[in-house]
Amino acid sequence: MDQTCLPLLSVVAGYLLASAYLLRNPGVLHRRKSLQFGCRHISHRGGAGERIENTMEAFRHALACNTDMLELDCHMTKDGQVVVSHDENLLRQTGEDINIEDCDYANLPAYKDRLEVYFYPGHYSQGSDHRIPQPRGGFSRLSSNSHQHRGQSGQPGDHPKSLPLSRQISDLVKKYDREGITVWASVSEQRLQQCHKGNPRMPIAFSKERFLRLLVLFYTGLLPFVPIKESCLETFMPSIINR
Repeated sequence: MDQTCLPLLSVVAGYLLASAYLLRNPGVLHRRKSLQFGCRHISHRGGAGERIENTMEAFRHALACNTDMLELDCHMTKDGQVVVSHDENLLRQTGEDINIEDCDYANLPAYKDRLEVYFYPGHYSQGSDHRIPQPRGGFSRLSSNSHQHRGQSGQPGDHPKSLPLSRQISDLVKKYDREGITVWASVSEQRLQQCHKGNPRMPIAFSKERFLRLLVLFYTGLLPFVPIKESCLETFMPSIINR
């Protein structure tokens, strides 16, 4: 063997051994994330498959089923009210082609009687609650259950009002003493950083960009050497993606 190759082989071997060891013992360089709640079950959009998504009825049903986390999306109306809705445009959910930011809260249309489950085409959810809710109503009702340490994931909507929207969400979280059990989440890294900067005491989830980076670091063996600021990771199961 060429003697000039020995130093390179030694470096590669050392790198592989160190990576293998650190992957099996991540606590050597990474402190274990400490959350006030454990999470194995997330009710996406508040439990969209069983009740009309993002309604108070859906939230109550999910809690009755002992979910660990309610995932919901927030937007801001024309008159500055924060509301819970996945879509900014309400055509799919209500049948009316209107943007939330162009409508006062009192004039928001009601949800359809039956709403197709977005991840299960051909299947519909229904319920008695058709009102687009405000998160403060959910926070006030959930605050009495805060001792159960159930989490909540808030995702600010993707429109120009995102910054004041995130500030209002942060203020609500503080008011109802839920900073430790409410998680900043967004597919947008830029928007997520704005939220985290506004209230760094709230845990933060991986954005789409950071999640892809996480995969690259893991499969290249570099993950043990890179600090991780996020505390939560939410992703679809492969069976859902394949469907």
